[in-house]
Amino acid sequence: MSDDGGTRPMAGEENAPELVIISGMSGAGRSTAAKCLEDLGWFVVDNLPPALIPTMVDLGARSQGNVARIGVVVDVRGRQFFDDLLTSLDELEKRGVRLRVVFLDSSDDALVRRFENVRRPHPLQADGRIVDGIAQERDLLRELRGEADLVIDTSNLNVHQLRAKLDAQFADHDEPELRATVMSFGFKYGLPVDADLVVDCRFLPNPHWVPELRARTGTDADVADYVFQQPGANEFLDGYAELLRIVAEGYRREGKRYMTLAVGCTGGKHRSVAMSERLTKRLIADGVETVLVHRDMGRE
Repeated sequence: MSDDGGTRPMAGEENAPELVIISGMSGAGRSTAAKCLEDLGWFVVDNLPPALIPTMVDLGARSQGNVARIGVVVDVRGRQFFDDLLTSLDELEKRGVRLRVVFLDSSDDALVRRFENVRRPHPLQADGRIVDGIAQERDLLRELRGEADLVIDTSNLNVHQLRAKLDAQFADHDEPELRATVMSFGFKYGLPVDADLVVDCRFLPNPHWVPELRARTGTDADVADYVFQQPGANEFLDGYAELLRIVAEGYRREGKRYMTLAVGCTGGKHRSVAMSERLTKRLIADGVETVLVHRDMGRE
């Protein structure tokens, strides 16, 4: 308390450290993410009760720059503390603290395999099955996932690939206004769980049924030419590129720094790949730092 009986003021927010909250599904890679941030020079606290996060930020602000970047791992191990997380995040946003939430997700099948491989129970399964614990955790984390700045699906990532993704986002370099990932995929292999926007290219004729194009991919010029010679293909590209400009400006205004655009066709080999290539070029031309990923190309 201050001498006049009021609450002691927080340290100046201009000195407040940058804050990253790491959360997500148990088994999805939170420990790897925490170690990655530590290697990048962040001060990382594992399983800090969410109600204490504002206090940690205030202590960092008083450190005279010695603690400039803080990472906090928050998960369901906190049990009764977890409900305080959204309240704490709201308080920090009102204070103007630079805050990002990273949510690590994975498919149920991948999570079950990981728990079975290490022969450990899910923290919420109690006397039930692993899948029961996973279902309960998804329900508890649903709102936080929706509020996350960056969602990473680790279902098909190894440790090195996850570290590379995090390094690209949090290494000490000039921060662009907006980063985008454009991901082609095949609907028959499932929707990418970390997509913010999903585009369906199955309205275009499939090059798979053209014998001389079947073995090729959308990165080949003859396949791309075939795709964009179809009625509606260029109009769709132009219209969606314009929509992305509107979305990108809105994300910038709202302080959202990451966008994942999933572009799908049946197998993720021809149409979605060609469209992803063109959309990526449009985004780069509009000043958006963009990474292109072909998730399912070569999977068949």
